[in-house]
Amino acid sequence: MLRPRLIAADIKALVSFYENVTGKTAEWLAPVFAEIVTPSATLAFGSVDTVALFQAGSAEPAANRTAIIEFQVDDVESEFARLRDQVEVVHAPKLMPWGNLAAQFRDPEGTLVGLYTPVSEAAKQRFGSR
Repeated sequence: MLRPRLIAADIKALVSFYENVTGKTAEWLAPVFAEIVTPSATLAFGSVDTVALFQAGSAEPAANRTAIIEFQVDDVESEFARLRDQVEVVHAPKLMPWGNLAAQFRDPEGTLVGLYTPVSEAAKQRFGSR
């Protein structure tokens, strides 16, 4: 199971944001650590205070400019309409060359978040029907 972890300066705001996006409630395993479990992955959140448990300076909140957290949804247009007034929009739903209808926005710490719905036959086969 895929289990990405985001390091947050404001873990409560970040967890609340992803609870809203996913419609799922996070489980707080410690005051500095929470998880949102989905059928295909678990998204974990650690406070910046947890970085010292690994190696000081090994992760930094609000510094990501390479990863995109993506969620496959049944209807990207309706999900975008639900969220657009609550998020920093990067782009409204548009058809991508690989067959997904996709929208992007930023989470409170600046990480790109994508919602997508496979629409081409090839994309539907790759991702399966939902």
